Amino acid sequence: MGVAYDWPRTLMARGAGALRAEHLRLRSQEARSGVLHCFLLDCSGSMVAGGKLARAKGVLLALMDEAYRRRDQVALLSFGGGKVELHMPPRRARVWNEAWITPIGGGGGTPLQAAVEQAGELLMRSAHLRRCIWLLTDGRTLEKPARPAAADVVHLIDFEASHMPLRRAERLAADWGAHYVRIG
Repeated sequence: MGVAYDWPRTLMARGAGALRAEHLRLRSQEARSGVLHCFLLDCSGSMVAGGKLARAKGVLLALMDEAYRRRDQVALLSFGGGKVELHMPPRRARVWNEAWITPIGGGGGTPLQAAVEQAGELLMRSAHLRRCIWLLTDGRTLEKPARPAAADVVHLIDFEASHMPLRRAERLAADWGAHYVRIG
């Protein structure tokens, strides 16, 4: 593996003088992490109820902000109303704000199977990166898709907030061997 230099920091250290060896700054391992975070945002009718979609969007913004700080790549798929939408193909993360995520609406059914299949295809095209899926859902679907083979790591964030929880997202996380977090 070759050495990677952090040229902005190197040039700042050099100042106006000639470039010398002591000015060279190595890029941190974190800055060249080579990770693709594929976010799957459940925008079904059950997520709209009780403000779960709004909370999921807030979590998504925080995760994307962290990906930006780590210089990772991100992709975003939303699913709901019987369709899957690619809002952002894989690309380097950048600074995010609520203005771009607010128009993503919700309602209708939960095409989880189709969303997971599309995410798997997207991850297959990025085999040179470490590939992570982040599924943000309340698990209110009967579909039980298989874990995408191309995913190196899976995180499932459960937004189910029912007095009588079905725990479908929790079971899916267990089946997938995913890191599970419940936000009730």
